[in-house]
Amino acid sequence: MLAIRARRLFDGREMHDDQVVTVENGRVADIAGDGPATVDLGDVTLLPGLIDCHVHLAFDAGLDVVGTLEQPGLADRMRSAARRHLAAGVTTVRDLGDRDYLALGLGLGLDGPEILSAGPPITPPKGHCWFLGGEAAGEQGVREAVRERAARGVHVIKMMVTGGEMTPGTHSHRLQYGPAELKAAADEAHAHGLPITGHAHCAEGITHALEAGFDSIEHCSFFTEESYEVDYGLIARLAASDVVVSLTAGLAPSPVPPPPRIQQRIAGMMEGLRAINAAGVDFVIGTDAGIAPPKPHGVLPYGAEMLVEHGYAAVDVLRSITSVAARACRVGERKGSIAPGFDADLLAVAGDPLADITALRRPLAVYRMGRPSA
Repeated sequence: MLAIRARRLFDGREMHDDQVVTVENGRVADIAGDGPATVDLGDVTLLPGLIDCHVHLAFDAGLDVVGTLEQPGLADRMRSAARRHLAAGVTTVRDLGDRDYLALGLGLGLDGPEILSAGPPITPPKGHCWFLGGEAAGEQGVREAVRERAARGVHVIKMMVTGGEMTPGTHSHRLQYGPAELKAAADEAHAHGLPITGHAHCAEGITHALEAGFDSIEHCSFFTEESYEVDYGLIARLAASDVVVSLTAGLAPSPVPPPPRIQQRIAGMMEGLRAINAAGVDFVIGTDAGIAPPKPHGVLPYGAEMLVEHGYAAVDVLRSITSVAARACRVGERKGSIAPGFDADLLAVAGDPLADITALRRPLAVYRMGRPSA
C-alpha cells in the first residue's frame, strides 16, 4: 500500500487542500484529508497523469521525420518517444498515426504511458501521410479500412479529412474525402464501438466531419489557399454539438522555426484558438508531438501554457488534459481523475498550476499505476 500526501490535489475537476491519496494494487483506494502517509511530497500539487490526445510516436521530431521512418529500429525509437512522454508527466497518449500498427505492440507496460492507438491513418491514395500505409478510396474502401483496424484492436479511427503540410501534393485547405465517404467511415467505426476523429484544416472539412458524425476533430483550423479565415458561425455550430475539438497547442523552445506557410498563419491560428474558447467549444489538447523540432515528445505542458497565455482559464485547461481528455479517449471510467477505483496514474508538480501553469513543466514525481517512474 502507498499513501501519498500533497499540499494540493487536483482531482480532474477541482482543487482540494491537504489530501492523502491511498493506492492499492495500482489503483486509488481512498482520498482523505488526514491520516498517515508513506510518502509526504510537501508543497506540491498532485494531479491525474496527463493525457495527450494526439501524438505520433513513429516521428522523431527531427528535420526529416518521414525519411527517418525508413531507418532500422523504428519500434525502439517509438519506445523511447513514449518514455519521454511519461517523464513529462503524460501517462496516457493517443497515437493518431503510426506505421504497421507498431504502437499497438510496443510492450512497454508500466515503463511507458498507456498507448491508445489508431494505427495508420485512413487517407486517399497518395493522400496526406500515405507513407504510413493507410490508403483507402471510396465508401467501400474506407469501410474496409475501418474493419481492418477494428480487427487489429485499435482504440480509435483516424481519418485524414483534408490534406496537410507534411505531404507533397496535398494541401491543408483542400478536402481529401467527400461527405459520403466520411459518413461511411463514421458509421462503420460506430458499428464497431469505436470513436472516429478527423484531421481537418479547413472550414469545409470541419463541416463535413461534423455532419458525418465524427466524435472529435483534430486541429480544427481554418486554412484557405492564401490565408487563414476563422469561421465564427461554424465555431458556434461546434459549440452546440457533442463534438470535441482537439486543439493543436504547444511549441517547445527550438532554433528551428515553423514552416513559412505556418508562420504566415500564426496570427489567424491564435485568433481561432481564442474564438473556440469564447464560444465554449468542448476541447482537449492534442500536441501532434513528433512532427517537427518544436514538437518534441513530452511537449504537452507547453500546450497547456499556450492556451492559458491566450485567455483560457487554467482550471479548464487542466480539465482538458485530464478528465475531459479521458472521456474523449473513451477511458474516462478509469483515467483522468483521482478517485477511488481509478488507475493510480499520478503527477506531482511544485507549486500550484492554477496560479502558474508553467508548474506542469517541472514534474517532481510521476506514478504509473501506483509505481514511481524512473
